[in-house]
Amino acid sequence: MPDFVINTGPLIALSVAVGRLDFLDQLYRDIRVPKEVFQELQAGGAQCPEIRMISQVKCMTVAPDEIQVPKYLKAELDLGEGSVIHTAILHKIPLVVIDETQGRRIARLHGLRITGSLGILVKAAKHGLTDDLGACFERMKAHGIWIAQSLQDCALRDLQN
Repeated sequence: MPDFVINTGPLIALSVAVGRLDFLDQLYRDIRVPKEVFQELQAGGAQCPEIRMISQVKCMTVAPDEIQVPKYLKAELDLGEGSVIHTAILHKIPLVVIDETQGRRIARLHGLRITGSLGILVKAAKHGLTDDLGACFERMKAHGIWIAQSLQDCALRDLQN
């Protein structure tokens, strides 16, 4: 069973924060990327760095086919988040990686466990696989990825525990 299903936002945030995604191979054995999430990345153009990075992660599998996201999920979420949640439900994968508040709320309503890009960054930092988190946060901010100061503080405290 996959460790989790990941959404577009966390893939972008992690790639910006660390500059690569292959560190995930040292933390996880199987990460599922819905085809819809991969297509959202492809919309960024042929030079999208995350597409190249995904191909270098051995534990990451892009689903070969699109799934039929139910209308009720489409009404509440974008296609990527909806596909992450629906993939997790269909394949009984209990953990999703979603950063957006609405997606996290809907995932919880479906009984799924949630983490986000910060949770993965903290885990990577605890294993010595990233720069210090402050530098990761700065790179994310430089690329327009906003992180509340309270979340940054919480992540830094979590790193010390």
